[in-house]
Amino acid sequence: MSNQEFVGKLVKWRHHLHSIPETGFDINETEEFVASTLSNIGIEVHRNIGRNGLVGVIRKGEGKKSIGLRADMDALNIRENTGLPYSSKFEGKMHACGHDGHTSMLLGAAELLKKDYNFNGTVYLIFQPDEENGHGAKEMIAAGLFDRFPMDEIYGVHNMPGMPAGSFATRTGGIMASEDNFIIRIHSKGAHAARPHMGRDPLVIAAEIILALQTIVSRNLDPALSAVISCTEIQTDGVRNTLPGFVEIKGDTRSYDPLVQELIETRMRKICNSICMMNDAECEFIYTHEFSPTVNTEEQKKYALAAASKIFAADAINGDVMPMMTSEDFGAFLEKVPGCFVFIGNGTELDGKGYLPLHNSGYDFNDDILEQGARFFAEIARTRLNSD
Repeated sequence: MSNQEFVGKLVKWRHHLHSIPETGFDINETEEFVASTLSNIGIEVHRNIGRNGLVGVIRKGEGKKSIGLRADMDALNIRENTGLPYSSKFEGKMHACGHDGHTSMLLGAAELLKKDYNFNGTVYLIFQPDEENGHGAKEMIAAGLFDRFPMDEIYGVHNMPGMPAGSFATRTGGIMASEDNFIIRIHSKGAHAARPHMGRDPLVIAAEIILALQTIVSRNLDPALSAVISCTEIQTDGVRNTLPGFVEIKGDTRSYDPLVQELIETRMRKICNSICMMNDAECEFIYTHEFSPTVNTEEQKKYALAAASKIFAADAINGDVMPMMTSEDFGAFLEKVPGCFVFIGNGTELDGKGYLPLHNSGYDFNDDILEQGARFFAEIARTRLNSD
């Protein structure tokens, strides 16, 4: 197959996937397309791993080493506004994060590894559902992913608008943050707005809590470390002339270190309970861990950079990119297996396309980077499985 034919196949796959966006674990058409495409290439396919997750297996030679390559398959509940000829067929759903591109890249790598590349060992092609809600990786792990398909290391890719098309970036340590969600419920005593002394105004208590929470990062956390605490929603049972008896605050926190996560949760709980107690109110505090931080190992980062050097221009590779406070559930895999997560530039305004932000109704994955992503996936597998 010529290179032009290979790229044409990647684009065809990507456009088809873009037209059938599915969310969460409800990705039946997407899963079926990926499974049938792998089977047509001649690859062994295992399905129903973590509900809709699947794994393709390629073995060559007698080598005992193995590597995992992962792509996410799910879309978002966003109404598409691109006007593309291959735009979403499903109202209210679209591939606004580029998972259609990531899946196509890994399918392309599968074809290269099966038909063109020689190596000595086993490649596991991991196609994951429900990345956006942070449940897919955990479901696949709970279903025995690493027991059934033991791998020595794992790699993942995400496109990045704002980075020039064809650029490559990664780093050692935390590259994307954890996401923890919280709910603070304040149960107090409502009253008439004209007679506030008859109640215990939970809105004032909520205001105290919201301001106090900001002291955790500024006064409890080492300035060399990074974290964000954001209160994003407030709901009450009050009306214009009535002080509420109940307030609910929702939000999330971001960080790169489990010890920082623990500090944040502990301090938040103490602050909320103490302020409520001081104001004769009851506090209900709920804190959940949604996304693990995505933390790259130094050794695997070096391997990723070595593979990238064969695909990308030297001046387009950044091995110490600034970390981002956004989250990725690839971090759950990295808690089990050493690996590296990387960014590939999707484009800038100067490129003329691929620059609209992720989760935007006008976003589209840049087809020009499909080949580089596919060849990076294939190259890291070939390089690692041909090493001593």
